[in-house]
Order: sequence, then C-alpha cells, then structure tokens
Amino acid sequence: MIERILHGESELAIIIRSTFKREGIEFFTNDKFSQQLGYMNRCKGYVIPPHRHNIIPREVILTQEVLFIKSGMVRVDFYDDAQTYVESRILEDGDIILLAAGGHGFEMMEASEIIEVKQGPYVGERDKVRFDPVEFQNVMVR
Repeated sequence: MIERILHGESELAIIIRSTFKREGIEFFTNDKFSQQLGYMNRCKGYVIPPHRHNIIPREVILTQEVLFIKSGMVRVDFYDDAQTYVESRILEDGDIILLAAGGHGFEMMEASEIIEVKQGPYVGERDKVRFDPVEFQNVMVR
C-alpha cells in the first residue's frame, strides 16, 4: 500500500508499507524531487545491464530524507512549512517513508532501528530549524 501525505498543494511524505507488492518497476516521486523513490520486483534471472551514472551538476535546495524502519514502531508527526501540526502516521517493521516537504518529528513507540538516507554534504545546524512538537492530546494518527 502507498500513502501520500498531502497538505494543500504540498506533498509532505510518501509511505510505502511493508505489504506493498507489484510486478515490474514503479517510481513514486515526480522528476523534480531531489530524492527519487522507486520500487522494483523482478523475477529470477532478470538482468539489469551494468551501468554507471554521469556526472551532472544538480542544485539541491531542500533536504529530502528516506527512512527505512528496520524494526520497531515509530510515530511520525507532519507539519507544514509554517511549523503547524497537520497529522501523524504510525510506521512499523519494513515500512519506508520519503519526507519530501514541510516539517516532521518522531516518537519511538517501541525500541526502533531506522536507516536514514538523505542528500549531502551535511551542513550541521544550518540544515534545519527546530521547533516545539505537537502536544500529546492534539496528536491525530490516521
């Protein structure tokens, strides 16, 4: 299953649940996203020809992150660009999320292992703005 977290005209995140399965290849991001997220399901013996990627200058103006929930349970809170809370989702073992826009925060509902992939180079605290989280009584998990 694929879930798209939308707020107004902005796509805040794309969640690929561990149960998602489809034949072939599918990309979930548009060509303008600086982080491209796709899925492949190929049969035994399928060959992807050897290749390399060309050096092409790109300008990244927004960090986008992909998180792989290796184990555990994580609540993700989504915020818009004005740091206003929007809604939350629960991610579990095997789920993958692309955080594409807006803000986000996390609470570990269980001990969790997460693998994160994002663009570099990392520029430390200049890369983000920290703000107060949603109060527990206002959390809306969908």
